Amino acid sequence: MRPFTYTNAKDVSSAVKLLKVNPNAKFLAGGTNLLDLMKEDVERPSELIDITRLSLTQIKPISVGANQGGLSIGSLGKNTDAANHPLIRQNYPLLTQAILAGASGQIRNMATNGGNLLQRTRCPYFYDVAMPCNKREPGTGCGALEGVNRLHAIFGWSEKCVAVYPSDMAVALAALDAAVTVKNADGQERTIHFADFHRLPGDTPEKDTNLNHGDLITAIELPKTTFADHSYYLKVRDRASYAFALISVAATLEMDKSRSGGSGDRIVQARIAMGGVAHKPWRAFTAEKMLVGKEATEANFKLAADAEMANAKPLAHNKFKIELGSRSIVRALQLALEGNKV
Repeated sequence: MRPFTYTNAKDVSSAVKLLKVNPNAKFLAGGTNLLDLMKEDVERPSELIDITRLSLTQIKPISVGANQGGLSIGSLGKNTDAANHPLIRQNYPLLTQAILAGASGQIRNMATNGGNLLQRTRCPYFYDVAMPCNKREPGTGCGALEGVNRLHAIFGWSEKCVAVYPSDMAVALAALDAAVTVKNADGQERTIHFADFHRLPGDTPEKDTNLNHGDLITAIELPKTTFADHSYYLKVRDRASYAFALISVAATLEMDKSRSGGSGDRIVQARIAMGGVAHKPWRAFTAEKMLVGKEATEANFKLAADAEMANAKPLAHNKFKIELGSRSIVRALQLALEGNKV
């Protein structure tokens, strides 16, 4: 690990100002990803600004604004606290399931909600400083493009990068249409819709998000939901724990309960997001549109899933993800239809 300066931020204003004046500075919260990257010599900050003492840990209802009736989650709250909060377990069980599917209990006790969104890829070519990687060193090439790419992207990749984004929590947030509240060094606050927060690689794979240097995530906002009764987070991985997703699916359904008998067998709307398939949480918009107004049957789930996966562009070693993705969407929708058990 290279030498660095350590600074304790006293408040949000001083934190963002400290970061802005040093282009090589990084915020330090839980450190569960950043410190590993520093040990591997992938990240080389000259200064760490400790923000763990800032009062950004509350989980509370939103009373005003576009997401009135929803929930605000403090960026510096721990993943464990978010997963177990009664308001989240009751109204957003999908988020609880996704958080609990990630990492280990020890890491969830350290990792913060805002930091979870800023995780960098676990691509082995990114972590190995002896290998070419445009994300780590722009212009050096993508080792995974012609290398071992079983774990890599099938949607949205470019010739510059085929890495996938690792967070489970973020996949659920994408399906829930969350938003991210950010404050900059000038004290200005803005809200970024979750679909616009992370980026596809394009020609600049080194940029994971649309944050500017000096921006600090202060909260994650969840809109009022109609999906609490029918949602499910499915994670398919090589081993049962402490493994990143080959494919994950966050599936939500709003069912029509107004029909005679209240059978609720017709879909009013669906939201589906996938992990392990792209440089960012991947919204399955094609599948979502196909399900609106349809009966909630396995046949309709399969038609929608196959239509979504028809847009996939697999690499040499991950063609299996197409069928796995389709089957995973169908299974997640079936489990969402059955109802939540968290």
